[in-house]
Amino acid sequence: MLYPKIIQGGMGAAVSAWPLANAVSRRGQMGVVSGTALDLVLVRRLQLGDIGGHMRHALDNFPIRDIAERIWDRYFVPGGKAPDASYKSKPVLAMVPPRALTELMVVGNFAEVFLAKHGHNGVVGINFLEKIQLPTLPSLFGAMLAGVDYVLMGAGIPRSIPGALDKLAAMQTAELKIDVVGADGAIHTNVFDPREIAPDIESLKRPDFLAIVSSAPLAQTLARKSNGKVNGFIIEGPTAGGHNAPPRGPMTLDENGEPIYGPRDVPELAAFRELGLPFWMAGSYGTHERLQEALDEGAQGVQIGTAFAYCNESGITPELKRKVIQQSLAGTIKVHTDPLASPTGFPFKVVLLDDTMSDDETYSKRTRICDLGYLRHQYVKEDGTVGYRCPSEPIEDYLKKGGKLEDTVGRKCVCNGLMTTVGLGQVRKGYYEPPIVTSGDDVAKIARFLKPGETSYSAEDVIDQILGAVPA
Repeated sequence: MLYPKIIQGGMGAAVSAWPLANAVSRRGQMGVVSGTALDLVLVRRLQLGDIGGHMRHALDNFPIRDIAERIWDRYFVPGGKAPDASYKSKPVLAMVPPRALTELMVVGNFAEVFLAKHGHNGVVGINFLEKIQLPTLPSLFGAMLAGVDYVLMGAGIPRSIPGALDKLAAMQTAELKIDVVGADGAIHTNVFDPREIAPDIESLKRPDFLAIVSSAPLAQTLARKSNGKVNGFIIEGPTAGGHNAPPRGPMTLDENGEPIYGPRDVPELAAFRELGLPFWMAGSYGTHERLQEALDEGAQGVQIGTAFAYCNESGITPELKRKVIQQSLAGTIKVHTDPLASPTGFPFKVVLLDDTMSDDETYSKRTRICDLGYLRHQYVKEDGTVGYRCPSEPIEDYLKKGGKLEDTVGRKCVCNGLMTTVGLGQVRKGYYEPPIVTSGDDVAKIARFLKPGETSYSAEDVIDQILGAVPA
């Protein structure tokens, strides 16, 4: 089988949106859309007036017409909402979601993949975080309705995803175990029956599953003990953007407050080769030389995120792109691997920029609120039912729910911040949510993709350099 040499990393939310994935796939590489919060992305795009008419085009092609029309009628704002008006809310994730939310998750993922695949015959993937479990099954189904070719997942141990793909492809009920703090051995599951959404569809194509891992032991566990076939791996190092795997062993920090990675965190490539499954290397592999290095080690190629994050087709706002590219040119850009910022508990790469959540003064002016809930934790309440809490919500609320004060220190509202980063941030009574920007260490070198005299670059410029078609 011929695999792409370049996988464009799934960056969310909506950084690796459909325009970027479409551009990469047209060049014969794997374009990947982020599957994070696509229900929210869809409703906010509709409330901006569906600029360009792309959501209308996708909804017109959704196979269940009445569902698409319900969503359009509820959220579309002709001409777009006023710039200082708040976005209309949507249902928040829950163990048993309301029907309206399930439909949003299915349609949001369908729309993103449909548009990424439109107009070419290349392959398209979708990336999910294992830590965000509640929307996974309907999101997978929506992507599969659009014919997604690959599913990529990291930030956890996704042993149940291959089997879920098998079930959904056969239009059978799928179950996913949900992590619940304090469950004491009790098993909590999320159940999704695709026939309740699309009763007339008999079967779907089963996409290949690529697990994003940082170590050979985890890859071996997934290859041997998952409930279905794992088709390959992306081996991601700690210099990659977004969420990083914590160091193997005790978490120790350096003088800058960043996790210290050591020899145990270097992947054992010989063990990966022995598995006999295709793999790609990720984390500072954004040069032609590093692509060749990966190929020499037996990899099919490389996954690249940061270089694509600041190209013309990415979802990051033009203002933030300009700021980051200028600082890269000047050699002043700084990335901090923050062990506390993300409510997931995973280290999270944060670009240090003024007027963003990485700036202490900016964040101190923000009133803590958790109104999106994608990174909330499920926990068992005193009455035995499942509740929801987030370390970045108002501290008194978190403590009332049995949370620990120390878990709230340094936490950032990643959900709201990432929405602002792609121009979909909330406005509340004149207060605009600040963005949060995440990138890998390679952000310091993205200026190499600029052509002489240019201040921006395209996805094609990145691909040409990585494949060696043009020199850096």
